[in-house]
Amino acid sequence: MVQFISSLIGNDFFATLVMSFFPLIELKGGIVFARGVGMGFLESFALAYLGSTLVFFPIYFLLKPLLNLLKKIKFISKLAVKAENYCVEKADTALKSQQEKGKSSKLSLTLLKQLGVFIFVAIPLPMTGVWTGTAIAVFLNLRFRDAILPVIIGNLVAGLIIAGLAQLCMVIWSIIALDYILYGLFALAVIFLIVLIVKVSKQKTENKD
Repeated sequence: MVQFISSLIGNDFFATLVMSFFPLIELKGGIVFARGVGMGFLESFALAYLGSTLVFFPIYFLLKPLLNLLKKIKFISKLAVKAENYCVEKADTALKSQQEKGKSSKLSLTLLKQLGVFIFVAIPLPMTGVWTGTAIAVFLNLRFRDAILPVIIGNLVAGLIIAGLAQLCMVIWSIIALDYILYGLFALAVIFLIVLIVKVSKQKTENKD
């Protein structure tokens, strides 16, 4: 998988940026790919972190306008509504989780929202990361200055975890093992994409009733 992507794109630096920018794969795939082609710890981390963090800006500024535009197009309007409802649901879940944990604290609502976004981005699993974390921030109505900090710090934490695990994997097994991990990440991405489609479809059916 590593060699295939490397030969397909032709430039390992650019390939790392593309991998880390891609939804569901993001930072995780970028770091694993970069280490797999022989990049060092800091180099692979920096490129993957940069690529995945840059996603924040188009999502933050374009997500709502794009959904509003799609809702005006007849044949995909229902899908756009359900996608928006899914994002709202994820945002509500993240906020409620932090409100439950912070009942005894005096944290402001904005800080609770920021903590929800940070934790969501910092956990390096499929369906978590900058793409979904930024969407949550958007639908929590966080201002730009309040949204960007938890996203970039959460992404930093996730990146350090993944980079550390990749380094450990290379020490215990070999660089070849990273190729299998990359296969696994792509497989998980496909599985979670299917799950996401099913969830949106179910929500669509429920909203019709």
